Amino acid sequence: MSVAPDELTGTEQAVLLVLMAESRPVPNPDLERLGPKLDKPARERLNTLGLIETTPGRPLVHELTDAGWALCRRLFAADTPPRASGQGRALYTLLRALHRHLERSELAPADVFLPDDTADTGGTADTADSAGAAPDTTGGYALASRAEEALRGAYARLADRPGGWVSLTRLRDEVADLPRKEVDVALISLYQQPGVSLIPEENQKTLTEADRAAAVRIGDQNKHLIAIES
Repeated sequence: MSVAPDELTGTEQAVLLVLMAESRPVPNPDLERLGPKLDKPARERLNTLGLIETTPGRPLVHELTDAGWALCRRLFAADTPPRASGQGRALYTLLRALHRHLERSELAPADVFLPDDTADTGGTADTADSAGAAPDTTGGYALASRAEEALRGAYARLADRPGGWVSLTRLRDEVADLPRKEVDVALISLYQQPGVSLIPEENQKTLTEADRAAAVRIGDQNKHLIAIES
């Protein structure tokens, strides 16, 4: 179902922008702290439109879908509503500036909006399997560091040169002794570091089942290739 930004209320748009900015499953209390309160009618409407997915529980947990990411991207270029407040006009001005930056840089929103490694998800969602939040406080950071070092070493062995592209299929095979969740968290952490790039395979038709299984999902994209400059 295709939805135009102007078909949503300001509150519904704001909820989508918060979920995009967080790039992770967001529990209801966190959502209310970070942005507007999502009441039941708006929640049900956004779910029906396929823009968010809400996981039942106490609390409810909300996550942006691919369609939600796409709508947020269109929102960047949207015209300012006629009756927008001063704050609203400023927000749309900022969004249009971000739109110009993404266009010039050929970036997707998922390349800009990344999970906060220090975010506290309250144990309500498995963030390593979804959006990739930080390791826990019981040794998780040490594990992530170990995995990052292992991935950098594996990349150095596989790459023809620094900055050359290596498939995550080959990279995961090199660190097969590490748990997948640990590798996923390390890949997302590396993605936020200077000199590291993760991109989707441009020609999706060439992907094998193994390639698809080896991908790591960041934001609204599955990443299949990694390059490390240094």
